[in-house]
Amino acid sequence: MTDTNKAAESLPLYHIDHTLYQGRPADLTGRLEKEIRAYDLLDSLGVPYTRVDHDALPTIEACLKVDQLLGAEICKNLFLRNAQKTDFYLLLMPGNKKFKTAVLSKQIGSARLSFGEPDFMEQFMDLTPGSVTVLGLMNDKENRVRLLIDKDVLDSEFFGCHPCMNTSSILLRTRDLIDKILPAMGHPYTVVDLPYAE
Repeated sequence: MTDTNKAAESLPLYHIDHTLYQGRPADLTGRLEKEIRAYDLLDSLGVPYTRVDHDALPTIEACLKVDQLLGAEICKNLFLRNAQKTDFYLLLMPGNKKFKTAVLSKQIGSARLSFGEPDFMEQFMDLTPGSVTVLGLMNDKENRVRLLIDKDVLDSEFFGCHPCMNTSSILLRTRDLIDKILPAMGHPYTVVDLPYAE
């Protein structure tokens, strides 16, 4: 048994619909508008995606069983800011990497990074804690949030994220994220190289 399987089995029980769906839900009843907008964006770009529904998963650890079901790791999505609360960042990194503030600060030239407050997250991306996703950048019309992507995310064939709600997860091709979704949202990105913990 792998470490990932052991970790997934030791987690609290969350209900996960083990059915893999292609595309948006057939019945959108009860789905929030921001989730529907995420599906609208993907569909308008002709981006195929696989979806699974589940209980709200508040942490990256809670996503392990969904990762197994989708066959790919869902990214860690961190909303960050500088000390002055003038610069904001969304960092996409592998879930099994530890976040090292000093390393990232040096690479992007922004000292004293810390986690951004939920108020800013909601104001800029219409997201709430636990639901942070790159798809929330479609709501950042003024480009207040700078996107940072760890190189190991870009090296993966597939990319997993939430559709602006943490009660569903989707899997799509990383190339579709880079070539179609980010250009459509008008968001460039910066590649960063974060180390694995020793």
